[in-house]
Amino acid sequence: MSLKIGTCSWNYDSWAGLVYKSKAARSADYLKQYSELYSTAEIDSWFYHIPAAEEVLEYKNNVGNGFSFTCKAPQTLTLTHLRKKENPANLDFLSNEYFALFANAISPLVPQIDAVMLQFEYLNKQKMPSLQEFCKKLNEFRHQIPLAIPIAAEIRNGNYIKEEYFQFLKESGIIPVLVEKQYMPPVTQVFETFEEFIGEKVIFRLLGGDRREIEQITGDAWDTVVLPKQSTVEIAKLVKRISKGRQVIVNVNNHFEGSAPHSINTMLKIIED
Repeated sequence: MSLKIGTCSWNYDSWAGLVYKSKAARSADYLKQYSELYSTAEIDSWFYHIPAAEEVLEYKNNVGNGFSFTCKAPQTLTLTHLRKKENPANLDFLSNEYFALFANAISPLVPQIDAVMLQFEYLNKQKMPSLQEFCKKLNEFRHQIPLAIPIAAEIRNGNYIKEEYFQFLKESGIIPVLVEKQYMPPVTQVFETFEEFIGEKVIFRLLGGDRREIEQITGDAWDTVVLPKQSTVEIAKLVKRISKGRQVIVNVNNHFEGSAPHSINTMLKIIED
């Protein structure tokens, strides 16, 4: 079985007593304890900035050689337009030059990175005319990236979930990221529909529904499941089946059910049974 399961980020004081012995002052201080319990983690913070060399080395030095990461590429690469009032076109959208800066910054950790994930927002017609144009731009970008850096793509357009898209990913060597999220079709349905086009590696990100709703319920304390989902069981059964022949990575967000560690425990009971 080739399965890695972990959480979307790990810097949560409310996991003290659940994952950690006590609260820590900094994110990196939690990572060593985290890595003793899980085999992978998603680095979410790099979506907002290119990390400093010290941050990358600190992450590397706090985990063992068998531990691995998935990480988000900076949103500067994946936003078609800048989030300003005038909303100008983003000249760094899928820029190989900007990606080179990011790749250089994270280079010490690359051997332990299973995928650099390009998380795209919902793309309306003004931002992206068509799926064909999206695939064309992404293909041009991928072919200028060193193959040693594994690239994965996550889309938020339900209307892009087509055979054409998954065929493109397979041919381009881009890892599919299937996201369990509000307004997107269930990942179990997507995988089973397009399984023949999904290669040796697949990433599942379990994000959940209305973020504001669950934050109001939890009060930002992420130590209890507050909105249990039947899909947790269904996803676990799928992962158990497909991890016999593929490398499967599952990243679980606190917003999925209220507590990523508890969601993972539920899944592992099914997978390991």
